[in-house]
Amino acid sequence: MKFGLKKVVFVMLLSAIASFAKPTVYILATGGTIAGSGSGALDSSYTSGTVTVDKLISAVPEINKIATIKGEQISNIGSQEMNNEVWLKLASRVNELLVNGNADGIVITHGTDTMEETAYFLNLVVKSDKPIVMVGAMRNSSSLSADGPLNLFNAVNVAIDKNSIGKGVVVVMNDEIHAAREVTKTNTTSVSTFKSPNSGKIGTVFYGKVKYYMNPIRKHTLNSDFDIANIKELPRVDIIYSHTNDNADFVNTALKNNAKGIISSGMGNGNPYPSVLNALFDGVKNGVIVVRDSRVGSGETTLNGEVDDDKYGFITSDNLNAQKARVLLMLALTKTNDKDKIAKIFETH
Repeated sequence: MKFGLKKVVFVMLLSAIASFAKPTVYILATGGTIAGSGSGALDSSYTSGTVTVDKLISAVPEINKIATIKGEQISNIGSQEMNNEVWLKLASRVNELLVNGNADGIVITHGTDTMEETAYFLNLVVKSDKPIVMVGAMRNSSSLSADGPLNLFNAVNVAIDKNSIGKGVVVVMNDEIHAAREVTKTNTTSVSTFKSPNSGKIGTVFYGKVKYYMNPIRKHTLNSDFDIANIKELPRVDIIYSHTNDNADFVNTALKNNAKGIISSGMGNGNPYPSVLNALFDGVKNGVIVVRDSRVGSGETTLNGEVDDDKYGFITSDNLNAQKARVLLMLALTKTNDKDKIAKIFETH
């Protein structure tokens, strides 16, 4: 009896030690398809943001074996509804948990529509080198072969992997790891939608087995020029998409509504239609920062190509897509309105 009791106590002690040694990962839920549900396994229609963080966690019990999991509901919306208020709330909470030492890593469940923008925003404003992992799903929780549970399992494994430290924010989807600056959604429905067109993925995660092959080198997190503690609001920056037989109406509307910056998503190497070019120039003359970008989807928008950027006072986006360029310009405008300083920010972040 005594021996049996001692054995039970010993096992309980080992279990307690093992539990104590596990890393702590906070899962911050914002909604999206991963938290969505539909009427049936073969019904493509569904509603985003109907499943709570507790149910997301309970659907993947395996993550409790590798980490102490804590969940918080930041929002519960489709990511097409993502807004500045949720961004600021989310970034502040991520920063607080990591800087105060309450979490060893963060996993954020998020809709795929704007995941790349949220990831890049966090990448620029959170001041910690601890892992921050964005994850979502292309098939809702009621769907046949729902991809959310395995994506979440993989995301937690990435968050506890020591090699994830210092990588900045990453996106984990479909067994791949992508850097926040580089990743974009490329397909409306495919589970392999997330790609990094200019650089490729930085790693893989296969049933929890994490491998890295590359490091992001642009400024992020600890080395970024931005700090969420100093950001209370974000200025208005609009994206204007170019096309044949274009007109300046949307540029003029943006200027009329006091946009502080405009991202011109031009044709080819960022080339706007002539009337749009002139309207953008009018904006520059009135203190609006104009960044030339491209609608193409990959490649660098080069300075002084067909457009004389020096003459018009434009800056270019490097190889950021328009939605990422908008995020960076909003943050840059919280620090300065100096065009040359903002151009340097685009060269380094």
